[in-house]
Amino acid sequence: MRLRALLDTDALGLTLLGGEDELDRTVRGVMTTDLRDPSRYLSGGELVLTGLAWRRDPGDSESFVRLLAGAGVTALGAGEAELGNIPADLVAACARHRLPLFAVHESVAFATITEHVVRQVSGERAGDLAAVVDRHRRMMTSGPAGGGPDVVLDLLGSDLDLRAWVLSPAGRLIAGSKVSGPAPAPDVCAALAAEHLTAARTGSRHVLSPHRVAVGGTAYSLFPVRAGGRTAAQGGSRDVRESLLSDWLLAVEADAGDWPAERLDLLQGVTQLIAVERDRRDAERVVRRRLAEEVLELVQTGAAPAEIAARLRVAAPVLLPGLGAAPHWQVVVARVDWAGGEVEGGPVAQTLLEEILVDPLLTGPEHSDRIAVAHTGDEAIALVPLPAVSSVSAEHDGSEEGILAEKLLAGVRDPLSAGLDDDGRLTIGVSAAVHSAEGLRGALEEARHARRVAAARPGRVCAAGHQELASHVLLLPFVPDDVRRAFTARLLDPLRDYDRRHRAELIPTLEAFLECDGSWTRCAARLHLHVNTLRYRVGRIEQLTSRDLSRLEDKLDFFLALRMS
Repeated sequence: MRLRALLDTDALGLTLLGGEDELDRTVRGVMTTDLRDPSRYLSGGELVLTGLAWRRDPGDSESFVRLLAGAGVTALGAGEAELGNIPADLVAACARHRLPLFAVHESVAFATITEHVVRQVSGERAGDLAAVVDRHRRMMTSGPAGGGPDVVLDLLGSDLDLRAWVLSPAGRLIAGSKVSGPAPAPDVCAALAAEHLTAARTGSRHVLSPHRVAVGGTAYSLFPVRAGGRTAAQGGSRDVRESLLSDWLLAVEADAGDWPAERLDLLQGVTQLIAVERDRRDAERVVRRRLAEEVLELVQTGAAPAEIAARLRVAAPVLLPGLGAAPHWQVVVARVDWAGGEVEGGPVAQTLLEEILVDPLLTGPEHSDRIAVAHTGDEAIALVPLPAVSSVSAEHDGSEEGILAEKLLAGVRDPLSAGLDDDGRLTIGVSAAVHSAEGLRGALEEARHARRVAAARPGRVCAAGHQELASHVLLLPFVPDDVRRAFTARLLDPLRDYDRRHRAELIPTLEAFLECDGSWTRCAARLHLHVNTLRYRVGRIEQLTSRDLSRLEDKLDFFLALRMS
């Protein structure tokens, strides 16, 4: 619709303050904002409505109007409810940038203008598609009261019969449509996330088209939801590894291969609107990240336990609201390393920890609000509060308190491995739970040592816990690679060669013998062998390696060689 039509509608209460020569401009949507810089959320053609809360002094008007003009905004409507008359500096700034300016009478709600524009614009566009876009825009730009991604996805289901979900890069369900049935199973979500990350790394997705896949016999179209207001076309302007593992995705249960351009534009617009919500939630994480930074700085600089405890008391109500007792704490350290070292891994590791540390069976964003993560360089450190667990309950269910490293990556290993591809690694270390400020320094070092143990293992995504630090495994990450290779080759290569030639299974026999602590009868029973056959195989192992498996030193050498191989 034209600006002139808005001005001619008396019910809207608009007064033109400047831009008489620009009234034939076209309005394609409405955005209500009081942000000092809303440009990241603008796509051009909007009528921007503002209550002027961003204006603190006359100089603010110039920068605000310059940003709107640069984003291609059609016109600005300023409400009179806050300041009465519209400030002269805003009128002058709009005149300089040739941006039409309307005063909105205090008796007229911005929602009235929005509804009018939505009706007019949707009537001039191709049916319901544009109406849905504008309804999304109105809800997403109105703040948390607008309902968030769930309401947007409900509209896709009710208005366009599209089942859609927002997923994290690890495959966790962030939001979904409640009007079109249950969400996909967790393994399907993980598979969709893996497909999305693989497509992004290989560049198989066109910048303006979704990636189309079939999982479990069902067709899906995957649209990236990029944080920071980046559009699909802008995504290639930076190294994809900087944001790949932190961007959400919109999964639509449909094959978009034959969709018209209007429907593709609609879904691209929806991803941008969901990105607004993502940015808002990221902003809310700033407080928790700052708490983690402050506590960890005190821990690493050797501050007094009383000072650390005081800071923890400040953090506890933020991370665990309503908790009666002081929580225990656990430290998790993660590191993302990229080949070449030109991409900083710390921010990616920080975002991944904030996702990984949430139970994948829990949906929605609120569960990640209890995780405080800081990052420095390529390392991210999470301070995880745990509700106090009584010894009685722990004894009753036999469970171990807190996060367990071996279970941490169970549901997310495949999608994260796809995102890391062949040039990245994620390694994670988990400390034991500590019950006081005095224990945090040790917990941090314990988590870092555990991460080094994980880094010594093969694979793109590895984790290790504090339980493994009480054994020989703690020493293995610090053995140089060439020494490790030479040591294992000297002991095990003669056995491997013999097994290849004779199919003798000496290596499995050695492993079983050591696991049975050298017990002939238990090892023979495990391998379903006669004891004499087992004695023959062990004798052959000793002959080929010039070692004696009755000696503790030789047993230990074999054990370490097997663990390092």
